[in-house]
Amino acid sequence: MQRTVNRVAAIHDLSGFGRSSLSVVIPILSTMGVEVCAVPTAVLSSHTDIEGYAFLDLTDYLEEHINHWRKLGIEFDCIYSGFLGSPRQIKIVSKFIDDFSSNNPLVVIDPVMADNGMLYSTMTMEMVTQMRELIKKADIITPNFTEAAFLLDEEYNLDITEKEVKNWLVRLSEMGPKIVIITSVPEPDLSKNTSVIAYNREDGHFWKVRCVYIPAHYPGTGDIFASVIVGSILQKDSLPIALDRGVQFITAAIRATYGTEYPVKEGVLLERVLGNLKLPILVSSYEVLD
Repeated sequence: MQRTVNRVAAIHDLSGFGRSSLSVVIPILSTMGVEVCAVPTAVLSSHTDIEGYAFLDLTDYLEEHINHWRKLGIEFDCIYSGFLGSPRQIKIVSKFIDDFSSNNPLVVIDPVMADNGMLYSTMTMEMVTQMRELIKKADIITPNFTEAAFLLDEEYNLDITEKEVKNWLVRLSEMGPKIVIITSVPEPDLSKNTSVIAYNREDGHFWKVRCVYIPAHYPGTGDIFASVIVGSILQKDSLPIALDRGVQFITAAIRATYGTEYPVKEGVLLERVLGNLKLPILVSSYEVLD
């Protein structure tokens, strides 16, 4: 039977409070007309930027969850993984990709491990090593600048040139993924501004979208960006349009939140901007770097 909507297996943790992981993945993809089938890797009372959170590791349960889907013969148009808590979870996700790839789904991996030059407290170099193996199975990866540096065993250098970033993109693609998207790339000539830069190995093109600096850090924005990318690609948007949609949506969400008397740690006011995902791109800001 032919499905009327795209179906995504979303392999992420679930935070009960604070907008991140499955709490943002599900509403974003649902708004974009995608059926989301969740594979929860852990349950947290809140995301990890909020102190004192309770944590339940679901590693031992994951295989039972997946085995039921295997018996049902479920097929997916996309397999999308985010935060993974252990090397064992990475291996489980790797097998999941193998077992559910008979219909050639799009595989998107957001290698959530680090930011601002440092690994997250729950991450180790063993996780980095295992993630290098996992991204070999991906069609698209969306590391931030720090994660790209760790995956390539490169120095975290904010004075990196555009030529060097392009070299990173090509090298990451040579590890497996056809499309590599690096977020939070520093813009040395534009103060604190950053950019998103992407490379498509199939046509050899590089694309760039600049991000205007707003002086606030909201957790969950990486999950939001990657989810918009997934929804856009499934809607048959081109890569540069998907990048534009992701950056414009994140910018709108931050602008809708910044300046309000709202705790930064709770994330952006996603509910106020979800409707933007149904709007067409009227003004594109991407650049071609070729």
